[in-house]
Amino acid sequence: MKNILRIMLEGSYTNLKRILFAADRVTDMELRKRILEGTVEPEPKVAEVSCIGCAGCSNACPTGAIEMKDLDEPVEIIEGLIKKQIPVLNSEKCVHCYYCHDFCPLYALFGEPGTIHPNDVGEVEFDAGSILQKPVKISEDKLKFISQFLADKSVIKRTDTLAEAARKM
Repeated sequence: MKNILRIMLEGSYTNLKRILFAADRVTDMELRKRILEGTVEPEPKVAEVSCIGCAGCSNACPTGAIEMKDLDEPVEIIEGLIKKQIPVLNSEKCVHCYYCHDFCPLYALFGEPGTIHPNDVGEVEFDAGSILQKPVKISEDKLKFISQFLADKSVIKRTDTLAEAARKM
């Protein structure tokens, strides 16, 4: 009986502290205010500068939550590889399976941070052109598996060309 009374008093005290002094508050007041006003900006899901626009993420998405949006002006990443589109992630359709991130060729083939992520892409700062210029050893099985999701096969062609050049050296 003593223990039950002690538990009730401790619970009452803890709840009273939470109510009066906002103790154990997870969300700060500024964020709560922005949520209620509807002014919270979502975290970026795509690193547009580093993305090569291959549509691998869009093709790998099981729910169709990623659509490719045309760029106003195409960007040449390296010779023979021109980025014409970037992915746009629809968070309402996304089931957070991370296929988009895992099938991004920059992550899957080159080991760089993926340029798309369902939660928050974070700070992705690297030059995709310089990464694609480097010769990389990738197993044929991995290359074939990833390449089935790419809309633009020029990444694979470029990798093959660089691999042949490296073998000749």
